[in-house]
Amino acid sequence: MCRGEQGMKIGIISDSHGDNNAVEKAVKLMAGVDAIIHLGDYAKDGKYIRKLHPGQLYVVSGNCDFFTDAGTPSELVLEMEGKKVFVTHGHKYRVKDGLNTLYYRGLELDADIVLFGHTHSSQIVKVEGMVFLNPGSVSRPRNTKRPTYGIIEISKGNIKPEIKEF
Repeated sequence: MCRGEQGMKIGIISDSHGDNNAVEKAVKLMAGVDAIIHLGDYAKDGKYIRKLHPGQLYVVSGNCDFFTDAGTPSELVLEMEGKKVFVTHGHKYRVKDGLNTLYYRGLELDADIVLFGHTHSSQIVKVEGMVFLNPGSVSRPRNTKRPTYGIIEISKGNIKPEIKEF
């Protein structure tokens, strides 16, 4: 998926836990993004996002997605604006204990960007050219008082990650 010379803007949501009000607020604040990625824990909220967002939508399942459609993957590897993006909820990589396991999976995949959730705590980390982004939670944040989501802009080979509170 490419937008060409303008680059690409991606919205990232995680851990919505069925809170459609929070999802709607976040999606409205992301107006104009080319794609939205939902990192699980209520992957079924992707159906609600689809009603609000006409662009590309990618969804992975998380540890609370017991009743998610069998077709929802637990991981994705996407190519966006020439960058390889690894998408996972993060629980299988024990992200609550640190990023080592996730980092090595990113290396195996030759990922430029690694997106994960699960901790409900937003963070951006850059390790040896690999960008890790956890958008936190739109419904139950842990490291901030306000809900958060992520934005990544990819333009001319540059990756610009941001965490947004609302």
